[in-house]
Amino acid sequence: MSLNKNIKQQISESIQTQQLVLDELSEYIEYAAQKIVSALLADKKILSCGNAASVSNVQYFVAIMINRYERVRPSLPAISLVNDVQMLTSIANTQHYEEVFAKQLRALGQAEDVLLIYSVEGSALNLVKLINAAHDKQVSVILLVGENETTLPALLHESDICISVPSQSAPRIQEAHLLITHCLCDLVDSHLFGN
Repeated sequence: MSLNKNIKQQISESIQTQQLVLDELSEYIEYAAQKIVSALLADKKILSCGNAASVSNVQYFVAIMINRYERVRPSLPAISLVNDVQMLTSIANTQHYEEVFAKQLRALGQAEDVLLIYSVEGSALNLVKLINAAHDKQVSVILLVGENETTLPALLHESDICISVPSQSAPRIQEAHLLITHCLCDLVDSHLFGN
């Protein structure tokens, strides 16, 4: 395959996946945005985490919430559970790596907060423990995954939200999660600050 054909194939696959997100997930994205808005209006916060490549989406989402999306507006309370390397390695060293997020959530999470989880590849045990800890603290979960993920969605409660990108390709799922992040941030800003 020529380089140009390869480029066209990558872009075509991305467009097809994003079209599926539009066709199949718009309602779930809207519901997730409303859950975030409700938490923020109740003076609650949004916690976020993920593993590996998803870390970039976590950090980006939290930066948008605290700084801005497309307009200047007041900061919104959001915490990344992936940024503190000393914290992560301390918990992993003295406990187990599977506790790196759950232990932070038990310390920082409060009832009616929202936890936004990004998971592209596989159901890591640290995310399983995190979802269980969130439920123990009465923290709602918004889970962004791909269609090949079954373990994490099965842990969710009825009040939680799963947004499952209709793809098994890690790059396409990652791209779709970024698009969904943009949609969520735009909807949150519109709800809270108007058009």
